[in-house]
Amino acid sequence: MKGIFVILDGVADEPCNILAGKTPLEYAKTPNLDYFSFNGKLGKCFPIAENVAPQSSSGIVSLFGADYRSVSRGVLEAIGSGVKLNPGDLALRCNFSTIDNLQNCKLIDRRAGRTLTTKEAKMLANEVNSKIKLPYDFELIPTIGHRAVLVFRGVFSANFSNVDPDYADGVSVTSNSNVQFAKSYDDSSASKLSADLVNTFVKKSYVILSNSKVNILREKKGLFPANFILCRDPGNKTDEITNLLGDWMGFGYMPLEIGVAKLFGMEVNTFSYPSFNDMDAYSNLYAGLKLAIKNAIIMLKKYANSFDYFYIHFKETDIPGHDNKPREKVNLIELIDKDFFGFLRSFFVGMDCRLLVTADHTTSSRAKAHTAGAVPVLFYDGLRKIDGKYRFNEKDSAHGKSFIGRKLLKETLLLE
Repeated sequence: MKGIFVILDGVADEPCNILAGKTPLEYAKTPNLDYFSFNGKLGKCFPIAENVAPQSSSGIVSLFGADYRSVSRGVLEAIGSGVKLNPGDLALRCNFSTIDNLQNCKLIDRRAGRTLTTKEAKMLANEVNSKIKLPYDFELIPTIGHRAVLVFRGVFSANFSNVDPDYADGVSVTSNSNVQFAKSYDDSSASKLSADLVNTFVKKSYVILSNSKVNILREKKGLFPANFILCRDPGNKTDEITNLLGDWMGFGYMPLEIGVAKLFGMEVNTFSYPSFNDMDAYSNLYAGLKLAIKNAIIMLKKYANSFDYFYIHFKETDIPGHDNKPREKVNLIELIDKDFFGFLRSFFVGMDCRLLVTADHTTSSRAKAHTAGAVPVLFYDGLRKIDGKYRFNEKDSAHGKSFIGRKLLKETLLLE
């Protein structure tokens, strides 16, 4: 084994009042990350470019050295969900979300309160798939919790805008809290057809979802109804991106990260994410992270002599930032430090192996959204003591070299 590349999703943040003006990474007690930092190099990275707030998809693709515009989030999630796309098929990433009604289109909660169980999502998707009649074949595929993929079969253009107001063209934008129906970016009949088809789908699905027994029961429990399919990042099948140097194994458990690993030619190692409890989103989060850490460790122990490089992605650190819960972010960082990076400290003893740690984007707890801030970078090769005092966080990383995402792997010498 030559190296491990760890992405802590959205772990970078801004100073938080509730944390005495510190970011979660600054505030958290991370003795194991400190060890790697004190004995390695720190820097900062703009996953796409300065002044650009990436989506997770565009940030990760860029960190692996590709143009983030070369593949859409919809296509990555479809690939990661096991969907076979034919040339011309249209794929979109979706959320089961909550709006007030189709007249106002006010977005109440873009994730239906994070309380939608995978079982509920499957039931809702079955209703939509069986009851909506369109002139083209389609399938709504629920994945984990509020997440889903929508695929239209045929020959379609992806050159139209998102229904989701929080994202545009692979980057995060400021939401006006109102759903924006899809609009064609050009005058072609194909683009207009695709935009109209998506708009027809979301309007018809709203009627079905609003009357579903699943959502009626959720409202009786005091939960947000999952009454609207929020679509974004349309795309068509893409040619496989050039594989990375060396033999890679990718560890992921969300469709996006699995899709990225497949796209870059990695062997995929995954596990079944735990079922959600609709009343306690953060209980789910901790259970999921603990299981992810456990399975990542099992993978490294089992395959260390079979692959050159490992890509390990932990999703959970992103979520508290979107919910303005920096203390929860601190807790998740400390859990990863104790259980995963603590394992790596002993695992690396006597091993000539490099470690690269960063984030795919900054998720600001204040803004509850991705921002354009730089993310910290940690590179450790076990050979020389360099920094000696700086920790893996936004402030200390500013003392080091500045990277652009597409050049990070090469310039840190993770790849030969």
